[in-house]
Amino acid sequence: MSKLNYKNFTLGVEEEYMVLDPQTRELKSHEQRIVQEGQKIMRDKVKAEMHQAVVEVGTDICKDIEEAYQDVASLRGNIAHIAGELGYWMGASGTHPFSHWENQLITDHVRYNQIVNELQEAARSNLIFGLHVHVGMEDRKTAIHIANTARYFLPHVYALSTNSPFWEGRDTGYKSFRTKVFDKFPRTGIPDYFESLEAYENYVNLLIKTNCIDNAKKIWWDLRVHPFFNTIEYRICDVPMTINETIMIAGLFQAITAKIYKLRSQNMNYIIYQRSLINENKFRAGRYGIDGTLIDFGKEIEVDTRSLILELLDFVDDVVDELGSRPIINLVQKALERGTGADRQLAVYQQYHQLTSVVDYIHEQFLVT
Repeated sequence: MSKLNYKNFTLGVEEEYMVLDPQTRELKSHEQRIVQEGQKIMRDKVKAEMHQAVVEVGTDICKDIEEAYQDVASLRGNIAHIAGELGYWMGASGTHPFSHWENQLITDHVRYNQIVNELQEAARSNLIFGLHVHVGMEDRKTAIHIANTARYFLPHVYALSTNSPFWEGRDTGYKSFRTKVFDKFPRTGIPDYFESLEAYENYVNLLIKTNCIDNAKKIWWDLRVHPFFNTIEYRICDVPMTINETIMIAGLFQAITAKIYKLRSQNMNYIIYQRSLINENKFRAGRYGIDGTLIDFGKEIEVDTRSLILELLDFVDDVVDELGSRPIINLVQKALERGTGADRQLAVYQQYHQLTSVVDYIHEQFLVT
């Protein structure tokens, strides 16, 4: 069989960062000053978010993982520099360890005002920070079929990304509490199976027709075929603490997408599992990170999460060289040894018994590769 055209699997990476007060270590409104200054250099790659203590960035469309790495590193570096000049710190964690959402200002924008008006406290309390990875597809029909299969692997990668063990000054017992906060929103979580692009579009159109949503961007699933771009958008992960962790996650999602595409091109496919089963693994991944067990639904047994992640690496192994992502995918082994962002946050807290020390650590790791 001839080689697949891996140039189709472009990457786009979006991250949400926290703006910190260097004195109190609390989240702090930057009154969009970081965004305004950032747009002078990076234009629309820097955006405001619903809460004023959040800065969102997005890369260009990147042809490969190396280009994505350079773009993410540049964005983090520029944002950190601008923030520092303005007297702020930056950090990347799925939740802030102790700031309370009640104290945070909402950005005055038509879209955010509409969301807050509809969702009320669920929206105001949604003070969380995520990672979205777009993987390019040749067409949306192919994308919906690949997304159906890729759903199964979401908990595996999510476990690796866990980076939000604290919420409002408490150790939540979860490695990723961010997802539990986001669960208050409608149209979140693992998506359903859609037998075709038409079935998906009929679902979206019905929601628009009945005034559930005004456009498909208000479908906030953990994975979606993007409503406007030819991409599969992976949305389940906490924002990773370091640059390398972000690129590692992006590389894994790209490899999963390419591998499933390769199987389909050979008239093969992975087993499609129902949403309710995948949700069981998602809960375990959020609760225990890489230190728990996930269910192998084919064998109908529990398996160490670390073992299943290694199996995932074997699964995608035959596409990573053609994607040019071998060095990045190799970082997964290091991540399994070092622990996730959540593991490291908890270790800092156990050492110093102060959440301000955890914030210091998050800030220090922001530009680490």
